[in-house]
Formats: sequence, structure tokens, C-alpha cells
Amino acid sequence: MSQNAQWFFDFVSPFSYLQFKALDRLPDSLELTLTPVLFAGLLAHWGQKGPAEIFPKRSDTYRYCHWYARNSGIPFQMPPAHPFNPLPFLRLAVALDCEPAIVKVIFDYIWAKGKPAHTVEGFLDLTSDLGIDDPELLISNTGAKDILRRNTDNAIAAGIYGVPTILINQERFWGLDQSQMMLDYLENPQLMEAPEIKRLTDLPQGAIRQSPPTNNDLD
Repeated sequence: MSQNAQWFFDFVSPFSYLQFKALDRLPDSLELTLTPVLFAGLLAHWGQKGPAEIFPKRSDTYRYCHWYARNSGIPFQMPPAHPFNPLPFLRLAVALDCEPAIVKVIFDYIWAKGKPAHTVEGFLDLTSDLGIDDPELLISNTGAKDILRRNTDNAIAAGIYGVPTILINQERFWGLDQSQMMLDYLENPQLMEAPEIKRLTDLPQGAIRQSPPTNNDLD
């Protein structure tokens, strides 16, 4: 029996690229819709910072992605500057109906070939490779902008706070490291009904931080 799922991603995310490379290993019964979203929009809504916005986490993230890709046999080359503005690439994917082949070309251009996604020239080189005559006209289309905005709004409504995330039956599986949990869920949908899983889902908070802590709070 087939199941529907959505894969939420942003081209700015190396983890999205790494998980994309494993999507072909998913069961054939899973009908997956590729759904581009603006990661920055998710961060703004939930009041978070991205990993590239926290100085020590930035380098840790890049080094881990390099290590993971090498150990997994995935081609990986960081672009020359990161983060970059992913909007042109996201709108391009939407305008081209988010075909898996197009998504692959964009991901590979940025993360396998390490091209300058932060420059206009880098974007135009990609669209030239795709044979697009007027990329600016294509991505400025109101329809593409509206779809991307709606995708992001729908992701927020589903409780999605980061990329990549796979949504199956309203169950969120966030990040590369939840891939195995997602596969277990596909094998056994009752996984989320286990008493301990349900208890953890509704676990009460013991304290709520009212403001950013300072060193004085340690006294």
C-alpha cells in the first residue's frame, strides 16, 4: 500500500543535499513530493538561528558534512561562501515544477561541484547549463514566489522548524540523523503509539527561560 510524504528542503542546507542523495533508497511504496521552503522563514517564525549563524557551530557543521559525505561516498565540495541567498535557486526549482532531475542539478551544482552560489554569475552559469534563456523573468514570476511562500507557510503550520524534514501522516522526521527513525516508522506505523513515545510527545516543561541567560545567572 502506497503512502504519501513530503520532503521539505532548502538548497542552502548541506544536510538537505546529503539526505537528497539517499532518497532513492526509500521504499517504492512511498510517494514523495519534493517541497522547497525558505529555511530563513522557518527560523524567523520559530525565533531560531541557523547553524551557520552561530560561529563555532558553523565550522563544526561544515567539517561534519565533509566527513559524512566522504564516509558515505557522496561527492561534496563546499561552495566558496556560505550561507548564501537561496531564493533564486528555490524559485527556479518551483518555476520548473520541482522535477527531481532539476532539483538534482541544482543541488549538485552547489554542493557536489562547489560553485559560487552566492554570486549572480554563479546563478546565471547554472541557468545557462539548463538552457534557460531568461532566468530573471522565470524566477520573478509571481506564481513561483507565491508557491514558495505557501510551501513555507504550510511547513510552519505542520510544525516544521528545520530542513530537511520528511512529513508522513503528520509525523515529522527532521534532519539527516532521523532518517533511520523514519524508515522504522514506515515499517511499523505504530511506533509513534508506543506509551513512552506518547509520553515524550507531551512531556511537561520544568522551567521556561524568560530572557537570554548571563553569567550572573550562574551565581
